[in-house]
Amino acid sequence: DAAARAAEAAARAFPGWPALPAADRAAALRAIAAGLREATEELAALTTAETGKRIEESRAEVGFSAGFFEWFAEAALTAEQGAEETLTVPGRGFRVRRVPLGVVAAITPWNFPLSIPARKVAAALAAGCTAVLKPSELTPLSAARLVEICHPHLPAGALTMVTGDPIGLTAALTGHPDVASVSFTGSTRVGRIVAGRCAERFLPVVLELGGRGPFVVGAGADVDEAVEALMVAKFRNNGASCIAANNVFVHRSRYEAFVERLGERVASLRVGDPRDASTDLGPVVNADQRDRLTGLTADAEARGARVRNGPRPPAEGFFVRPAVVECLEDDPLWSDEIFGPVAAVRPFTDEGAVVEEINGWGYGLGGYVCDVPERAHALAARLRIGIVGVNNGAPNNPRVPFGGFGASGQGREGGMAGLLEFTTYQTISEPA
Repeated sequence: DAAARAAEAAARAFPGWPALPAADRAAALRAIAAGLREATEELAALTTAETGKRIEESRAEVGFSAGFFEWFAEAALTAEQGAEETLTVPGRGFRVRRVPLGVVAAITPWNFPLSIPARKVAAALAAGCTAVLKPSELTPLSAARLVEICHPHLPAGALTMVTGDPIGLTAALTGHPDVASVSFTGSTRVGRIVAGRCAERFLPVVLELGGRGPFVVGAGADVDEAVEALMVAKFRNNGASCIAANNVFVHRSRYEAFVERLGERVASLRVGDPRDASTDLGPVVNADQRDRLTGLTADAEARGARVRNGPRPPAEGFFVRPAVVECLEDDPLWSDEIFGPVAAVRPFTDEGAVVEEINGWGYGLGGYVCDVPERAHALAARLRIGIVGVNNGAPNNPRVPFGGFGASGQGREGGMAGLLEFTTYQTISEPA
């Protein structure tokens, strides 16, 4: 089948690709980055058409994707320099080296159809691995174009792609004997299934899973600055980000002013055609997402939560009305990963209780703290969260590790850590 053919082609390419000098692999990655940047308008149009994100955000995603290839080109050279160590003890000499794992199966979601594949594929290629990409069946065109741009710069088979039935293809890839490592981004529920299949074969696996994205506004926060940080952390990408702000905790002393200002900002959002430069929010990816999000807001309002609605969206299309919801204790909106343009807000007075609640969720991918820097950093250090934005709503960068604690996954993407995930150690011993 398609998955087997893709894995077998990647396996045939594997011996030759890591045998190339790191400088050659790095040159290929830089050439791919240049190709992505040259195709910015084409790729952005595809991404917007598939996901509904604003055209400016799609252009930014192309640049971010190119940035991963550029960074991992550098990382490949750095990794080669430290790839082997020697040690001598009485009567014995040792060489310890890092070696690539082999074929990597990269399984990616729909919300960032270019940059999440880029983050996985660039790291695997930089490490000397070959890869099979399985993008979301909802957004295959962006990923297919990414692969086409990669192909002229890579040996045949070094990067292959399959798309279609998500369950069948994922099972086929995780079970194929040529696949040596799996990198998966998606829900915690599916991540557990993938991890279980990998465990049966003792496959190394990187999992970037769900999150609850706490956004904590402390007593010393500047209200206007905190609201602006939240507008990025919550509403970027139509709210469909794994590190999107999800649960907004606001200190009681700042609460009324914060909610009033946030309501004003949400009311000013322009909802419409994502290809229009004046649009702030486009449609969500499909009717299921629209209905789920609309239902969460309606349920919270029916339970007695105060809702501050943004502008009414166009009647046709998968649009969601943005909203600020002052959540009650039992609102599903508070306990779910929202993944859309609805902000769930609640006041607090006891910072310790907030830390206990957040760490008790068992999720810890992304989070945010707004306060005077010293207090914000102290609070961030108490949170079991992989990446925390202090007084900013965009904490990610290709050069830093990205990943979570607990049910938000294992392993790291980005940074040097993202490359090393696709390598392992080999020790060679000989008489001294």
